[in-house]
Amino acid sequence: MTHSERTESTEPRTPADPAANSLRSFLVAPEHGSMTDAVTDALREAILSGVLAPPAWLREDDLAQTLCVSRTPVREALRRLSDEGLTQRVANRGTVVAQMSIDEILAVYAVRESLEGLAARTAAIRRPAGLVDALTAVHREMEGQVSDSRRLAELNLQFHRLIRDASGNPYLERFLTQVEHAVRRFGRTTYDSEGRSVESLKEHYAILEAIAAGDADRAEEQAVAHMRRAREVRVKQMLAR
Repeated sequence: MTHSERTESTEPRTPADPAANSLRSFLVAPEHGSMTDAVTDALREAILSGVLAPPAWLREDDLAQTLCVSRTPVREALRRLSDEGLTQRVANRGTVVAQMSIDEILAVYAVRESLEGLAARTAAIRRPAGLVDALTAVHREMEGQVSDSRRLAELNLQFHRLIRDASGNPYLERFLTQVEHAVRRFGRTTYDSEGRSVESLKEHYAILEAIAAGDADRAEEQAVAHMRRAREVRVKQMLAR
């Protein structure tokens, strides 16, 4: 396909400025790793943050030009992101940012419920130095941001990330990182739902109290209940569309 043909195409293309500037900002020149790793990280973050949103087309030449790299690391990055489920190959047409179905979103919550429960249980048992203070600091910041749903969503992931990291289990950390990536693709946050901000803060505090007390059973119970309630709110959001 010629350059003019691509210009006249009615299919979506890789975002132009200012989106292109945002995409470039995600690329960090590697000091020790490969350029493919850097491009993969940049494209992943662009997808998770919504800069590259479904169903945007991801054309190798456009992305290479935007990121000022060759097509080789872009091609490999798209392959890796396809393996992660973030992109989808369309036969004879190219690659697009993958959309999440309702079934996939519900599947994420089903997995997250169990994994977050295990993480909270393990964190309560291990209680590494500084964990309770760090969780408390995030919780207090969330209390001051109840009217900002986007910021709350960011802090919510930070809260759960602290618990995940405290587990000391590299496999659990890896799986929950993948879950976090999926959650970031949901788009609208459950904190947009009326009353969810205050409700979630109470749930977080219950988890925090259990971890601080070293009560593994209760920490797991509260984390599972928190995820279950988040799923219920998400379902209501989706049905209201």
